[in-house]
Parts: sequence; structure tokens; C-alpha cells
Amino acid sequence: MDRSLHRTRADALTSRGVFRFFVALIAMSLSALPASAGLYYSGETFAELPSQWRGFMLDQRSLRQIAVPAGPMNPASPLRMRYLEERKKLEAKMSLTGDEIADLGAILVRLGDVDRAVEVLRSGQGKHPNHFAIAANLGTAWQLKGDLAAAAESLRQAVRLAPGKQLAAEETHLKLVTSRMRQKRPGQLDELFGVTYFDSKDDTSAVETKKLTPRTVGLAQQLALWLPADGPLLWQLAELANGFGDARTAAAFAEGCVVQFNMGDRDLRRRRLLFKEAAEKLLGDKTEHKPGHAGTLAFRSRRPLVSGLIEAGLPAVSETGINAIPWEVLAATGYEGKFPAKFSTYLKELDGKTVSLNGFMQPLNDEALIYLFIESPVGCWYCEMPDLTGMVALEAAAGESLTFQRGLQRVIGRLRLNATDPEDFLFRLSDAKLAPLD
Repeated sequence: MDRSLHRTRADALTSRGVFRFFVALIAMSLSALPASAGLYYSGETFAELPSQWRGFMLDQRSLRQIAVPAGPMNPASPLRMRYLEERKKLEAKMSLTGDEIADLGAILVRLGDVDRAVEVLRSGQGKHPNHFAIAANLGTAWQLKGDLAAAAESLRQAVRLAPGKQLAAEETHLKLVTSRMRQKRPGQLDELFGVTYFDSKDDTSAVETKKLTPRTVGLAQQLALWLPADGPLLWQLAELANGFGDARTAAAFAEGCVVQFNMGDRDLRRRRLLFKEAAEKLLGDKTEHKPGHAGTLAFRSRRPLVSGLIEAGLPAVSETGINAIPWEVLAATGYEGKFPAKFSTYLKELDGKTVSLNGFMQPLNDEALIYLFIESPVGCWYCEMPDLTGMVALEAAAGESLTFQRGLQRVIGRLRLNATDPEDFLFRLSDAKLAPLD
């Protein structure tokens, strides 16, 4: 790989363009229907939190999209197909263990069938009254159903039964529900960590943010992964990002609360403007990297969701047609900084075939003659450089060239996997060309 990659400036982007691109990522990650929630499911494994904001947003979107059914212009996500298949397997069994009941309840909630989830989990709790995951999942299901009193009752039991590793997260979830039971108006900022983020009479100043720790952010991220369609939790994350000096992330999250979740709380709208002004002032009118502008938070992982992609839900590879592939297929590549990478069987079948991807163009040099294709826009290449498994080098056909285009794009090309050259990218699209979005 060209060593200058790590020193590249995204000169094609203005500072306001960077902010709009980052907000676009939030909009994209919130575009699915708000019908799912996070639960204890043996098929989901999470990395240590907090995760980098960019990776967190991508995985939160993936979890939310599980609840989105397929439509004429919107094929079901690979994760939805996987969860549908797992639900089918569990429902076909004559009897279920306590762990399997908890899994089925979690899957039903992820798929958006909350009523059925409550039914399954309540029945399971009668058979297994001291099963932690059943109690915790039932609490989340009750919350989504709108019965906060029942949710609190189940979550108190979950706190009592929680293993040490899960105790803090369950206690925080219970605080979330009880906080909302006390709220005089919906959509307020939840009182979770004993921190006052701002004085409502003087919201230009942050208060008590010295109490914030990376563990605080990790707990908030866990809640948001359990409840990925919850607008007030996004506001909580905005305040946490701002508390650690990341005004740009705070501005993008607050924008998502207002624009995507249609939240109208007066304090939120004031904070949104304040974050936006701070982000634009920080970025200025230049594109140079400014140390520290991404905040001081010490992340523990790049992305929170580490569950392997189950390929059973993916379409068969076409030898002659265009294979539309999700970024999850590329992200499933095993690569820990050492060559060769471990490509999945499905990806190996795609090697040499024509594929299409939806994503964003990223120029690699000042002349903007070389482009990468990435899943989501990058505001600062130094702070948010994707993993190698999230970058595809674009190579136009002989005698042709690519022209930089802003916003979400669709690219078609012949996929080439790199299993031999540690100086090159893992993925390359030859004969690449832009095409209309599906």
C-alpha cells in the first residue's frame, strides 16, 4: 500500500462539507424504521466499549435494520435474513431450554414483533423464574411495548439476577426506565450518570463533565445498541461526545435527533445549535488536521459488533450478472494487520465477478486521480480512517477516468481480492464505473 495514504489530506472536502458529510452518515444510520431493540442473544457478541463513534454508528444501524422488512426498493439486510432463519429454527423445536427462550424473545424483538416477544418471554419466565436473560429481555420488550411499570419490574429482577459483568449495564437500563417514568414531558434528556451536562439557564457552559469516564460512554453505547431506535439516547451520546471535547460528533448526533427522530425538546434544539456552531468554529475554513479536534475519549474498539456474518441469507453468486453486496461481506474478512487476510467462502466466490456497492468516494491524493470507495463519509482521514476491510480501491477501465462525486454513490466493477501483496489494498474494483443508485 502507498505509505502516503496515512498522510493524505481530504482536500476535496471543505469544512462545511465535512460537517454535512458527517451528518449524512447520521441520517443514513437512522433511516430504518424504529422498531427494534437490543437484547441478550447468544448470536450477538460485542467488543469492549466504548467503540469509535463511526464504527458504533454503522453497527447500530445494522441492528436497527433487522426490523426492516424487504420491499420493492429495499432488500432485507443479511442480518435480518439471519435472524429470520434463527427464529424459524427455534420455533420448530418441540421444547426450548431457558437460554433458547431468551434467544427467541431477543430475536422476536429485533425483528420488531414485540407483542410475540412478550408472550414468549412471559411464558418462559413462568418455567424459569430465575433466568437472568429472560428477565432482562422481557424488561426491554415491555419498554418497547410502552409499559414502563412492567419494564421496571422485570429489570429489577434482572438486576438481582445479573452476573457481575452485566450488572452495571442492567442498573443503567433500570435507571433509564425509572427516569422516564418520572419525566413530565417525553423526549427529555435522561438522568443516567449523575452528570449535569449544561445549565438550562446558561447552556453555553458544560457543568460537572469531569465526572465522565470512558466507562460512562461505554454504558450509554450499550443502551443505544440495545435500543438503537431510541432518540433520547442519541441525545445522551451527543452530550457525552461534547463532554469529551468532540463537538463535531455532538453536532451530528443532535442533528439526527431533530431531523430524523423529530425531537422537539427546547433544550435539545438549543444544544443542537450550540454544538453546530462549535463544530464549524473548530473546523474553520481549512481541511488541515487539527490534533485533538476528535476529542479526548479513549476508545476500546473500532466497532462494537463482532458477531460473524452468517452467509446463509446471502443470494447465490451470479457468474454473469451484477452481484450487489453489502459492506458486511467485506467487513467479515479476517485481518489483524498480518498478511494474508482470511476471506470468507462467499467472498472468494465473488473474486473476479462483477459486483456493485453503495458508498462514498474518497480521493487519495491532491490531484484527486486515485479514489477509494468507503461505506460512509470520513470527516478527518487521520482520526476516522476505516479498517482495510472497509476500503475498496477503484480502478477505471483503460483509457477512462473516474470523476469525484459527493454524496452516496453506486459503483460497479470486477472484484479483485488481494491475498499476496501486503503493500496493496485487500479489495480492488477493476473497470470501475459509477451507476445510478438502485
